[in-house]
Amino acid sequence: MDTFIQLTLNGLTLGSVYALIALGYTLVYGILKLLNFAHGDVFMVGTFIGFGMLQLLGGADDPAVPIWLLLTLITLAAMIGCAGLGVAIERFAYRPLRSAPRIAPLISALGVSFFLTYSMQLLFGAEIRDYNVFSLDNGALFLKGFNIGAVRVPLLRIIIMASALVLMIVLWLLVNRTRTGKAMRATSYDREAAAMMGIDIDRVIVFAFVLGSALAGAAGVMFAMRAPASVTIGFVAGLKGFTAAVIGGIGSIPGAAAGGLMLGFAESYTQGYVSTRWSDLAVFTILIMFMLFRPQGLFGRADIRKV
Repeated sequence: MDTFIQLTLNGLTLGSVYALIALGYTLVYGILKLLNFAHGDVFMVGTFIGFGMLQLLGGADDPAVPIWLLLTLITLAAMIGCAGLGVAIERFAYRPLRSAPRIAPLISALGVSFFLTYSMQLLFGAEIRDYNVFSLDNGALFLKGFNIGAVRVPLLRIIIMASALVLMIVLWLLVNRTRTGKAMRATSYDREAAAMMGIDIDRVIVFAFVLGSALAGAAGVMFAMRAPASVTIGFVAGLKGFTAAVIGGIGSIPGAAAGGLMLGFAESYTQGYVSTRWSDLAVFTILIMFMLFRPQGLFGRADIRKV
């Protein structure tokens, strides 16, 4: 039973990160019907921005601010930096191709992905960056927390899961309860009709990139607090975030969250009960099964084609 609880906690933590990445795919696809394959590399850039901010604030061994403020500042820095990067990507890589054949933005997305990966490698090298959060406040993020039976739930896991939940709730409220959110939903249904109603389509699309990229930045910091990061993590993380979005129903915000958690549980349980070597196989087997038997995903709706 203790093993199951531990693996469930691992799945919740990992699934929270995947859910935040998946939400970025969902926001952009819901409006532009574009698969932003550079999104995983925006996530990777977020880990580096967070690491840079951590060093500016004195590092984990001797931070210049209290631990709660330190974590807040590095997360905000990553979110703001990635939001700006998302705006630049939309403006220079996708907007000129908005009326082009659908293969053109896809190729552009792959080009941006490679550009970001190798640019970061040239600028910062291929070394692994470790946030070394165990050193913060003499290991408080790991030593503090509570127990479920014999299983320890460290403060770091609580922070990651709670932060992801808060961000997802804020996003849902923003999309469903604000005027900008209504404009986003109108644009996703019919871009031309929304423009005729006076909605600024360009502004809505940029806002979607800002939100999605900011969430990827937050996910990058959360991931890097658990494990070391390098310039190569963007591809696999982006692929799994995309898989989560597809499983949940790409274009659906609750679906992206559910897909991320489902993926996190699948990976965690496979690692714990089978082998770490089989975890990726299990994840992508789930993707294949959904594509075969429920291509619209858990919360998605099948496309209606007029004949």
